[in-house]
Amino acid sequence: MDCKFLSMSLYSISPWGSKLSKKRSGITITTMTYSKKKTHYRKLPKNLRSPRRSKLPPDFGVNLFLKKPSSGVDNSQMNSIVDDDGDLTEEEGEEQEQLGDIVWESDEIEAISSLFQGRIPQKPGKLNRERPLPHPLPYKLRPLGLPTPKRRMKNASPLVYSSRASTCEQVYKNPRFLISLAKQIKCLNPDQDASFILDDYTRFLRKGSLSLTIRELGHMGLPERALQTFCWAQKQPQLFPDDRILASTVELLARSQDLKVSFDFQKFTGLASRGVIEAMVRGFIRGRSLHLAWELLLAAKHDNRMLDPSVYAKLILELGKNPDKHIIVSQLLDDLSEREDLSLSHQDCTAIMKVCIRLKKFELVETLFGWFKQSGRELSVVMYTTLIHSRYSEKKYREALAVVWEMEGSNCLFDLPAYRVVIKLFVALNDLSRAARYFSKLKEAGFSPTYDIYKDLITVYMASGRLAKCKEIRREVEMAGFKLDKQMTSALLQLERESRSDV
Repeated sequence: MDCKFLSMSLYSISPWGSKLSKKRSGITITTMTYSKKKTHYRKLPKNLRSPRRSKLPPDFGVNLFLKKPSSGVDNSQMNSIVDDDGDLTEEEGEEQEQLGDIVWESDEIEAISSLFQGRIPQKPGKLNRERPLPHPLPYKLRPLGLPTPKRRMKNASPLVYSSRASTCEQVYKNPRFLISLAKQIKCLNPDQDASFILDDYTRFLRKGSLSLTIRELGHMGLPERALQTFCWAQKQPQLFPDDRILASTVELLARSQDLKVSFDFQKFTGLASRGVIEAMVRGFIRGRSLHLAWELLLAAKHDNRMLDPSVYAKLILELGKNPDKHIIVSQLLDDLSEREDLSLSHQDCTAIMKVCIRLKKFELVETLFGWFKQSGRELSVVMYTTLIHSRYSEKKYREALAVVWEMEGSNCLFDLPAYRVVIKLFVALNDLSRAARYFSKLKEAGFSPTYDIYKDLITVYMASGRLAKCKEIRREVEMAGFKLDKQMTSALLQLERESRSDV
């Protein structure tokens, strides 16, 4: 079946493949006929009929702005318009020739392509809006879920914790409250008991709270009030039994010598806790009841009760001051050396080393210094000075000099006892130059020389025959307020006579 297309126009049109054309008074009727041959075209899928965006980026080498916009003709219509030989109309050919004459330069192409490189805002609005800062890394790595509760709010935010905590939790550990409690007890009349004040604060107290109050009463010199506080705490089920209150009371009474010791130490060490025994020993030591402290240590050793080494160190230091107690000190040192879990503070270690020097137990000094050094703790100027004094007392001057160089290499600042020991060491070595150098360093550090330092320096100058220098130091000694002893004065007079006789 033949298909005909009829069109009317006021102007003459040159039809394609027309078989009939009539011209009447300016009206042109054109009839187009198609062959019976059917042309089957492939039907495009829905996603390609009207695509939302182009699949490929535009080619910036071609002028996209001067192109003639498409008239919305499908590919099938274009194929039907094109002849079988593939020829186009004259108008389209002229347009192609016009387009072909335009040549775009590289600068123009770059200017056009730069328009597509900038950021195109998706929505109208403020382009320079402030964006929030990105979250830190832990928030990104934290797994999804509910936030973990803050179990230790006091360490994280004390102000928030104190505002949320109850009054009891804020008060029962507060030192100001506990010390003010001791001050109120102190202000009571002699006929009033401490319970008159404590009854009003029962609900604010917990176990261990009154230990600070009892110690504060001991510092005030009120052991009777401390004992009344302890007796009141014994009647409160929420406060007693408590070893902290008992230890504070026992130490206070032992220090003030108000503790009744009619009981047996063997029975006491078998029933009492370690903290209570140590508190009693410390109280006896501070109260100068050293024989009771020694007996209590013997009873604890008999019952295989291991006490803290610091208790032994304090007792050794006090007993070492008495030459008659050196046998007891030696026994305590032997007991301390057998301890495998030896843990001494820096102060206790140096105190024991000084006692060992007094007892001429130099091997123990070297052992304690080596143990302290191997423990990884930092060596102080006191530790170095004690070791130098030990080797000087043992007359190992070269070994003591090695400690001085080690002390200098570690950039350890010298104090006055360190300068005193080092100058004494150089005087023993008869090293005048180094003794004078360290004497000048002592003055530059701002220390005032002691009488022993002046005496040692005069001795080393006398050994070298430096009479003028001896007189200079003698004048400096008198200006410092010291006076040379008779032996040193006679030695200077003898040196002056010898120098005159030589002249």
